[in-house]
Amino acid sequence: MARIYDARGNIYKVVAPEELRRRGIAVPDQASQAAQNIQTWTLSAIEACCRWAAGTRPPGSKEHCSDGLLVGPFQSSQPFDLLIVNTDGTLAERSGNGLTIFSQALSDQGLWPKDQACVLRVHHDKADVRSPGEISVKAAQVDGVQGFWLDLGKPGFGPDAVSAQGVESVACNGRELSHVQPLAALNGAWSRSQFVRVGNPHCVTLVDSADALPGNEQMREPALGEGLKQIAYAMPTGAGKPCPAGINLQWAMRLSPGHIAARVFERGEGPTASSGTSASAVACAAWRVGWVDAGEVKVTMPGGTAPILLEQEQGELSRVSLFGTARLMD
Repeated sequence: MARIYDARGNIYKVVAPEELRRRGIAVPDQASQAAQNIQTWTLSAIEACCRWAAGTRPPGSKEHCSDGLLVGPFQSSQPFDLLIVNTDGTLAERSGNGLTIFSQALSDQGLWPKDQACVLRVHHDKADVRSPGEISVKAAQVDGVQGFWLDLGKPGFGPDAVSAQGVESVACNGRELSHVQPLAALNGAWSRSQFVRVGNPHCVTLVDSADALPGNEQMREPALGEGLKQIAYAMPTGAGKPCPAGINLQWAMRLSPGHIAARVFERGEGPTASSGTSASAVACAAWRVGWVDAGEVKVTMPGGTAPILLEQEQGELSRVSLFGTARLMD
């Protein structure tokens, strides 16, 4: 049975591949094969698991009742294989909140290894980054709250890190940033962006005022939402510019030392209440331009605040980690 979880307003359904097969959805036995054959099963899985039941969709809500599916595990002991399926049927290389939810689901199923880190392997179909991507996760408490630390590894910066094409360079606090013309065309305040890869690709646009942070309802309106979709989504849904494989979009504003406000428009999903990898990318981008120091950084999104830990060696970020919690909703 698919079970639905919430991580700071980011909602995913967790479903085992055998459950999908029982519903007549032909998910291959191996996660690697499932990732390479998404045209045969992902849209059917989304239709079966993520559609609102007739008459239950709240006014003004998103088209789907969750932000996607976490399909797995494909085995009963670690490392655990999974796929992250967006509601448009595409796969994501990584999702911080999704992996937090999957970790909680494993724990609820009695599969979490006792007193040791757990390895999760995310399979995908993106050609510009290795599949599967491995994440080490540790159960932990922060401020008395039980959750998980996700080791997201060393971040990459700049257009090359996300395979961006045709962007111009601009300077900010002695760092080279990017001018993404389609973003600036939508809003003149969106003229400085930092590309970041934390396993998946992000474009963090740095703004100076709260007025330049787009609201989620605003991003759902066709006037803005369609323009953002053209940037964030790969073809044929979007234009795939500046990144042919698509890009997750964030906007960041400095609130105080060590504290950043952010908004998120996800590739394959649209505006979301929160995103763990987006929060991590925002923290990395803020460090890059001198807004925050290495150490703990808090990133506040509409769905809540994510604690991020930035580790620095010889003037460069060597590791970014995300703390997350999740709760079962049904």
